[in-house]
Amino acid sequence: MGRRSDHSRAELEELILAEAHALMAEVGFARFSAREVAKRIGYSIGTIYNVFGSLDRLVLAVNSRTFIAWAGLVRARLDAAGADRVAALVEAYFDFAEANPNLWMAIYDHRLPPDAPFPEGYFRQRAELTGLVEAEIAAILLPAKIGTAAALARSLVAMVHGHCVFALNGTFALLGETDARGAALARAREVLAAQ
Repeated sequence: MGRRSDHSRAELEELILAEAHALMAEVGFARFSAREVAKRIGYSIGTIYNVFGSLDRLVLAVNSRTFIAWAGLVRARLDAAGADRVAALVEAYFDFAEANPNLWMAIYDHRLPPDAPFPEGYFRQRAELTGLVEAEIAAILLPAKIGTAAALARSLVAMVHGHCVFALNGTFALLGETDARGAALARAREVLAAQ
C-alpha cells in the first residue's frame, strides 16, 4: 500500500517529477511508465494521476524540466563564449543531446492527442531555450533583417537537430560523415553569412 500523507501536494509533485525525470533519463520514452515512478517513490499510481492528471501531463512536465536544464546549459555556454557564439550554440546542442540522450529524445518522441491542450506555461518554458537562440541570431543579422530572426532561428535549430539525430543514431557514420558537429556548424555559418 502506498504512503498517504508523508508529503504536501507541492512536495509530492516535486518528488514525482524528480523521480519521473530520473526514470526517463534511465530508460527513455518507450520504456517509461507512471507505474514504475509510483513504485520507486512508494506511492500508488493513483497518486500520480491525482497530482498530474494523466501520463501525458507527467511526460510534459518531465520534458519541461529537460528544457529548463537544456536552457541552463546553453546560457552557461553563452556566458563563457568568446566571439564565436554560434559555435557555442551548436556545441551546447550536441553536448546536451549526447549527455542526455533519453531525455532529449523524449521531447521529440512524445505526442499529445490532437485535441489535447497543452498546459499553461508549457510554451513559455520551451520558449526560453528558443529565445536564447533567437537573440543570438538577431545580434548577427543586419538591422533590416532582424524581423526574420525567429524564423531563421527555428530553421537553424532544425538543421542542427537533424545533424545531431544522424550523429547519435549512426546514420552519418553510414554516410561516411566523421564530423557531424563540424558539418552542422559549417552549414549554420553558411546560412548566416548569406543573410
